Amino acid sequence: MASVASRIITFAVRGPIDRGDLPGLSERACELFAANRGCIGACDVAGLNPDAVAVEALARLQLAARRYGCQVRTRNASDELLALVAFMGLGDVLPE
Repeated sequence: MASVASRIITFAVRGPIDRGDLPGLSERACELFAANRGCIGACDVAGLNPDAVAVEALARLQLAARRYGCQVRTRNASDELLALVAFMGLGDVLPE
């Protein structure tokens, strides 16, 4: 059985992110993934502060992606951000 390769789209999330930014980020993510169903989203997070709001933003991105058959994978995450994601139990949800 042959597998179909997913298309990869790239985008970036820059910080700092405030909690009030999350609804707008989620809305834009839904638009992006709706237009690119089934894709893998390579999300550059190099400028993202390693805090709980950033992790929530990434989790919301992953949730939005899954609604459209997509998946988000982080790129250029700092060691601190990766450690926080793992500490919060989301390492399997937010792969690098």
